[in-house]
Amino acid sequence: QVTEQVTEQVTEQVTEQVRRLLAGASAGEFGAQALMEFLHLSHRPTFLYDYLQPALKQGLLEMTQPDSPRSPTQKYRLTEKGRAWLAAHGDWP
Repeated sequence: QVTEQVTEQVTEQVTEQVRRLLAGASAGEFGAQALMEFLHLSHRPTFLYDYLQPALKQGLLEMTQPDSPRSPTQKYRLTEKGRAWLAAHGDWP
């Protein structure tokens, strides 16, 4: 269970880019290309380093195939921690 203290700590670390990514991933499982399109990004390295990797490292997103991170069918979904963060923050500007 995510405590209020953990939620507050995560909030301080969530950048605007990661916030946008979480909103995009909130509706299910998506591949990297679909998430990039939602975010209106075309530069894959920017997506990976500024959006995806921070969300994965903070445990807000997870891979559907963690044993095959480079799989062409790899998808990403919110973790319980990511859902809790979104629930705590609702609609953000």
